[in-house]
Amino acid sequence: QVHFVESGGGLVQAGGSLRLSCVVSRSTLSISFMGWYRQAPGKQRELVATVSRGGRVQYSDSVKGRFSISRDNAKNAVYLEMNSLKPEDTAVYYCNAISGTSEYWGQGTQVTVSS
Repeated sequence: QVHFVESGGGLVQAGGSLRLSCVVSRSTLSISFMGWYRQAPGKQRELVATVSRGGRVQYSDSVKGRFSISRDNAKNAVYLEMNSLKPEDTAVYYCNAISGTSEYWGQGTQVTVSS
């Protein structure tokens, strides 16, 4: 089992920045992929960004150039730096981890961007 502590969400004006953090309860060296997903009201959960154990990153088109994902295996953590935020980025953001055939989710942190 994997447990998460997510933090960094909040209310920000359009154009502002936030940094999400997710600390995992075990060594991230055993986790092949870590990432962030988001779910806006009335919409399906969608991929925001992922980073592999080797550091390969992937972003959704909607956040490319504005968001940056990173992981720190020494701290068992993954981060999401969000810049130039838009009202359409408003959602609950979930930390995700894939280890072998198992997938784990954090409890989510709310990000609200006001216009």
